[in-house]
Amino acid sequence: RLDVRDLSRIHSLDALPRLLAAAASHTATLINVADLAAPLELTRQTIHDYITLLENVFLLERLPAWHANRISRLVKRPKLHVGDTGVACALLGVDARTLAGDRKILGAMLETFVLQELRRQASAMPSPIGFFHYRDRDDFEGDIVLERGTAVAGVEVKAAASVNESDFRGLRKLRAVAGSHFAAGVVLYDGAATIPFGETLFAVPIRSLWEGP
Repeated sequence: RLDVRDLSRIHSLDALPRLLAAAASHTATLINVADLAAPLELTRQTIHDYITLLENVFLLERLPAWHANRISRLVKRPKLHVGDTGVACALLGVDARTLAGDRKILGAMLETFVLQELRRQASAMPSPIGFFHYRDRDDFEGDIVLERGTAVAGVEVKAAASVNESDFRGLRKLRAVAGSHFAAGVVLYDGAATIPFGETLFAVPIRSLWEGP
């Protein structure tokens, strides 16, 4: 919750929209405070403080890292996500034509959109679901990891109309690390068919998020 004590810590209100724009350009990436601080001429601690304030009003989100050892999660770098992809695109001056022509921006915005949509749907579930990302020292990664109790599932987001075995690289590594707790791994893609890719792994049309099975 944002209160008067929090507001008193904002020494440069004009920096907040610029920080939001910088964060929008870094959505779905590992947080790099130095990259965010440099153009704004603010200290790293100030950036940390401002990010916390923007999280409190749901404009930014730090997605923590998942690790089989819960204690180890505390030292892993989180991912940064904007709270609303529409706001992010407006801040960056990005429209539908720009997204169609720039796969990098589209991929990042799509990943953030999927995270926020999954969070929205999870809020209606009877038991809480934790949200994380996965990344190891060998750069195996999973965009989104969901955890309910001891069960773990992975989601990879791909802004393309086709899927191949390499798209499951990170999910297979997550499955190996999670062991018997791994429930399923899904690559969401811009296709029409649900395709199995071995045990507990599937390519699923991204439209299933809002259209249902």
